[in-house]
Amino acid sequence: MAGVGAEPGAELRVLAPGFAQGYRQCNLHELRAREFRRLAGTVYLDHAGATLFAQSQLANFTKDLMDNVYGNPHSQNTSSKLTHDTVEQVRYRILAHFHASPEDYSVIFTAGCTAALKLVAEAFPWVSQGPESSGSHFCYLTDSHTSVVGMRKAIMAMGVTFIPVRPEDLRLAEKRGAAACDPDCQLPHLFCYPAQSNFSGTRYPLSWIAEVKAGRRSPVSTPGKWFVLLDAASYVSTSPLDLSAHQADLVPISFYKIFGFPTGLGALLVHNRVAPLLRKTYFGGGTAAAYLVGEDFYVPRSSVAERFEDGTISFLDVIAVKHGFDTLERLTGGMENIQQHTFSLARYTYTALSSLRYPNGAPVVRIYSDTEFSSPEVQGPIINFNVLDDNGDVIGYSQVDKMACLHNIHLRTGCFCNTGACQRHLQISNEMVKKHHQAGHVCGDNVDLIDGQPTGSVRISFGYMSTLEDAQAFLTFIRATWLHPAAGHTTHPAADASGRGAAQDRAAGQDTSSPSPREGAVPALAAAAVGLCPAPCEAVGAQPTTSSGAAPVPDGDLGTHVVTNIYLYPIKSCAAFEVSRWPIGKQGLLYDRSWMVVNHNGICLSQKQEPRLCLIRPFIHLQHRVMVIEAKGMEPIEVPLEGSSEQAQVCQSKVCADRVNTYDCGEKISNWLSRFFGRPCHLIKQSSSFQRNAKKKHGQDQFPAATATLSLVNEAQYLLVNRSSVWELQQQLSTSDENGRQESFPMQDLISRFRANIIISGTRAFEEENWDGISVGSLHFQVVGPCHRCQMICIDQKTGQRNQDVFQKLSESRKRQVNFGVYLMHTSLDSSSPCFLSVGSQVLPVLKENVQHHDLLASEKPQDVSS
Repeated sequence: MAGVGAEPGAELRVLAPGFAQGYRQCNLHELRAREFRRLAGTVYLDHAGATLFAQSQLANFTKDLMDNVYGNPHSQNTSSKLTHDTVEQVRYRILAHFHASPEDYSVIFTAGCTAALKLVAEAFPWVSQGPESSGSHFCYLTDSHTSVVGMRKAIMAMGVTFIPVRPEDLRLAEKRGAAACDPDCQLPHLFCYPAQSNFSGTRYPLSWIAEVKAGRRSPVSTPGKWFVLLDAASYVSTSPLDLSAHQADLVPISFYKIFGFPTGLGALLVHNRVAPLLRKTYFGGGTAAAYLVGEDFYVPRSSVAERFEDGTISFLDVIAVKHGFDTLERLTGGMENIQQHTFSLARYTYTALSSLRYPNGAPVVRIYSDTEFSSPEVQGPIINFNVLDDNGDVIGYSQVDKMACLHNIHLRTGCFCNTGACQRHLQISNEMVKKHHQAGHVCGDNVDLIDGQPTGSVRISFGYMSTLEDAQAFLTFIRATWLHPAAGHTTHPAADASGRGAAQDRAAGQDTSSPSPREGAVPALAAAAVGLCPAPCEAVGAQPTTSSGAAPVPDGDLGTHVVTNIYLYPIKSCAAFEVSRWPIGKQGLLYDRSWMVVNHNGICLSQKQEPRLCLIRPFIHLQHRVMVIEAKGMEPIEVPLEGSSEQAQVCQSKVCADRVNTYDCGEKISNWLSRFFGRPCHLIKQSSSFQRNAKKKHGQDQFPAATATLSLVNEAQYLLVNRSSVWELQQQLSTSDENGRQESFPMQDLISRFRANIIISGTRAFEEENWDGISVGSLHFQVVGPCHRCQMICIDQKTGQRNQDVFQKLSESRKRQVNFGVYLMHTSLDSSSPCFLSVGSQVLPVLKENVQHHDLLASEKPQDVSS
């Protein structure tokens, strides 16, 4: 057994002595280097979600398009005839892949497996329940994809009964099947089950097809004729399916699951004996042999494919399918080889993973499986699990996902559109599902633990180009993160514990540095121009500063709460701009997250995808009304603070699922950013005419006025971090070198990682999480919740390098919630008060248990926020 001290790779020799990766057609490492160069440095383990296309596959497809003219197949010209014949040839190729003859099966192209299932729900010859008939039954295995379960809504509208069937019940159904068989009753019923569970990889017997159809294994005891819908989408991605031996009536598939491209194209394979039974109401272009406009006269085309493929099919994608099959055969030699290769990787990983133990003997993971990975006949290349701590408690899947991202490992988390299997394996009752939803949890979110119980799990899956190194990299990640977390720690110079930062010294009247070249006066800006309070604002100085660490405050001596640092981040995900005094706008600190960098598709870039964003340093010059942007090796560039959004190109983008109107800041800055990052980029700014309203979170009783607006921030107008909380984390990250000297992350290094707007001192660690709000002079803020951290805190804001220890230690110390800092929103902006936030200002917290007392204190304080 490979325990905590196992040598990396030892499981291969001990647990899989006969393992041999690759294919006879080509060396797997050569294949990866030639066909999947984009995977260099990446461990992709979400092939059950979508596998990857090969480079030559795409090249051959595009060459085909460049060399030939493919017209609409419904026309009669030469190019259209070429398209029609090619499409028909692809149909034959698909049937041959599944060992099916055109005499037995027809291929209906759909928009994917889900569209194929929807077609079946609408077209199957259901008989409604009535006085003289019990009606048809639709039965499906509880271990089914959402798209299968969703069929019941369309079926219920037709008065048909649906019955979910547990796998264990169907395995015991053989005896009652014979009793229910009535050869004279032709009432049509449909049973659907997956050939492979997309949750656990369990493979259900293909022999069930013939047994159910013959009445030897009935899902329910009811007379009638059973048809079988085999959901093969997950199964056929890595395994051969022989429809000549296992003649399911209806088989939906998606092609991107098999060879990565094209997406958005699937097929329904229909047995020809069932095809005449399928009913259709709507008819689209290309499906009619004849019809009249003025009366109800319509004659469908003769073939089932022509009847059900409404409109022009995605014929270029169909042609791409041909190149997908060609590439798969050329590179691997066929699905039998892929099945053996992917299963070997899965069995190796399963055996190694299940053997990992903490020093106290507790397992590191809990694997959700119905098999022991003994054979590809019963198990696919999918491993579903949750990571446990040494007490046996589940570590939330969201945290595992974030840690995996730090190692550039791509996996999948959640319930994988299979609630039935998720409930069974994780022992989640129906009542718990409803309770979780009431608590705000929805499919696909990051709410991974509720009352300590998991809402989902982690899934890894292998594809035909996966390697042993992929499996070993994943196992190394698990070991390094949970068995040997200290191994990845990077030591840093000792922190300066002087207790005062440069900004604090300036607030006390001490000059700690020479004037910055960025320094300048702040004019009285018109409210209409910059969105400030109507009252005029006095001129102040603003410059970037560098602060040292702060000493901890003992728990028994709170002292006063003071603003020690103020940061704004003019460009989302770029470097901070530190100030000692700054105007407050309607959306927060003036110009905080007003700009963002997007890629060539208009998608916002963050440090999670592009860590070098932190090396872009913006400086705001209010007097000159420009933002100066600097980066190492680049000439500084200026961008106007208030560009003309009316003349610029207006575009729509998304920030945290919110639609925002923005405008492009021009070709000059676009070229500058593109040179720095080595790929096309643009700088965009939120339109001044666009208002993005803050959203009330689920379960939030109180919330700032509905007029509260946001810039391009993620969730709230401000983020506050407490120095005492940072100091406590710093102590947990501290290590001792071989001479016993204490080494740790510098205080300022940690503060910068949390990218807060307001830094305070003079409080106990994490006391801010118990506040309802704060007052800073005349400014009043409501705490709207904790900041749930992602892997961005692992990025050194000076270098762009990653170190996962910060996230790991924070997760361990915060009971796996990974919360740090609190979000703030304006409760109001008093037009008669100053509109500045200043370093050195006293902070008066509004405690949940002492609201009235602190409100009284706040009202007695002078209104000058500058202190």
